Amino acid sequence: MRQASRSFTVSTTRGITEITGPVREVVRESGVREGLCTVYIRHTSASLIIQENADPAVRSDLEAFLSRLVPDGDPLFTHTAEGDDDMPSHVKSALTRTSEQIPIRDGALALGTWQGIYVWDHRRGRHRRDIVVHILGE
Repeated sequence: MRQASRSFTVSTTRGITEITGPVREVVRESGVREGLCTVYIRHTSASLIIQENADPAVRSDLEAFLSRLVPDGDPLFTHTAEGDDDMPSHVKSALTRTSEQIPIRDGALALGTWQGIYVWDHRRGRHRRDIVVHILGE
């Protein structure tokens, strides 16, 4: 059994940013042919998703839906130290995921034809998000 781990940083703004390419590169460099790839984001106001990679309307619709479900500036929230999007970003992260696992088959991610791996940043403004990729397999 072999293991490999690598981190990288991605620049984001609010919304969904694809990271499939850098994750594929980590898998390729690992030399693992059969196994499991875990992708983890080291933040509490952003998340990871596997989603449609062909039509960008899917990503904007997801953003619109979650922003309607958990709007910025909701008076319910008292944690506003970093602005009116502070607590809503934590709720959005809690409703989604901070890690994804993808099987590795024949040395490649076993993603479906229309699937991509994305960082979903729930904060306004520019951010640098740290991603950890861990590979386990043979």
